[in-house]
Amino acid sequence: MKKVYKSEVTEGLKCTNGIKPEIIAENDLAHLPSVVKKCLKLAGVVGKEKIVNVRFNCKGRIRSKPGDSWMNFKSEQYDFFDPPRRVFYIKAHKMGIPATGIHLYKNVEASMVVKIAGLFKVVDAKGPEMNQGETVTVFNDMCLIAPATLIDKRIEWETIDPLSVRANYKNGDIQISATLQFNESGELINFISNDRFETADGKTYMNYPWSTPFAEYKDFNGNRVGTKASTIYHKPDSDFCYGEFELTEVEYNCKEL
Repeated sequence: MKKVYKSEVTEGLKCTNGIKPEIIAENDLAHLPSVVKKCLKLAGVVGKEKIVNVRFNCKGRIRSKPGDSWMNFKSEQYDFFDPPRRVFYIKAHKMGIPATGIHLYKNVEASMVVKIAGLFKVVDAKGPEMNQGETVTVFNDMCLIAPATLIDKRIEWETIDPLSVRANYKNGDIQISATLQFNESGELINFISNDRFETADGKTYMNYPWSTPFAEYKDFNGNRVGTKASTIYHKPDSDFCYGEFELTEVEYNCKEL
């Protein structure tokens, strides 16, 4: 799976290496709701290059279902934004047994494969639910890791109140929506969507509200982004937090693997 990861990233880099990004100007933010505009200014995007791709690494812990013990993990990921492509590789351990996984999103299609001990495939997910759900994840990445991409005029915005907005994001024939919540300073503190599906095996999919509260903003290469996030499904009986992520490294507009 690491070979697949490297191959997909290399292909994505070939598509962006010929792009010379323009500089983001104040006017590029003019169409945004006031709280989103405030967020992007706080993130320091004005005067910097428009983002064509981003590489970032995380560490944290994950679990498959409520009551399961947590597995520590490290992940590495590349996102490309025009057209959207997401390549995510993760390594985790549980009771000394390694697990590896790869999420791939390109050409408006998504897949997820997880193997135990490098041999036994325990998850092989794809199909319309994955395609829609990973479109939500791509937009979530844009909001948290690459807020400069939110100037894209293909995103439709609706102001809910002074500290929250609704965004409609479309890729191909898939359109998803999310509610973004901010604090008084302009930091994005939560992302909520009803368009993502939960699956533990790639066969059964359940639709619950999904949120990713953010915290602890820091500066990475001149861009201020949240460094900690939880991934939560809000089920009828209780909330299920299945992941805790900490951002450790970020690089924008990469040229090489």
